[in-house]
Amino acid sequence: MDFLAANWRAPKKNAGARNKLRGARETLRMNALLARCARLFPSLPPDWAAIPLRLIVGFGFMQHGIAKLARGADNFVGIVHALHVPMPFMMAWATILVEVLGGAAVLAGLFIPLASIPMAIVLLVAIFTVHLPNGFSSIKLQSVTDAGAHFGQPGYETDLLYLAALIALVILGSGPFAVDRWLLKKRP
Repeated sequence: MDFLAANWRAPKKNAGARNKLRGARETLRMNALLARCARLFPSLPPDWAAIPLRLIVGFGFMQHGIAKLARGADNFVGIVHALHVPMPFMMAWATILVEVLGGAAVLAGLFIPLASIPMAIVLLVAIFTVHLPNGFSSIKLQSVTDAGAHFGQPGYETDLLYLAALIALVILGSGPFAVDRWLLKKRP
């Protein structure tokens, strides 16, 4: 008798029913596990998703604008002029104001659909005038020396992430703890 014939068992008549029962038990175990995990992280209303988006977009924009001011607005005017942007003085200051005031508006949850328009324009201009030639990735590790890591010019990845977050905020709304909700609240 060969190995296959000695170890092969004929399928039993109720094998299909047993497999169905086993599958049902496994499904119940998986559902119980998922239910336990869901209790670990209670779900919040969907509008709470706006909170981390507002924090990172608002703070990020404000930080970029304040950094331009800290280095000297004239320095940024020179950069804008070197990029051949028309009216460099006005455009540099418009960018700084959009970053600081728009970032503050998003952080506070104030008029996000309105504030997001000039913020999106700033991001698109940054993509097409500065970051596009550098490719997609925002992190380009070139070397690591005793002095630390050295990176190349960033691409447009981060700008797209900011744009996506702004679009999400416009779609979702400003979320809880937003000045918008307080201003639009109906008072008796």
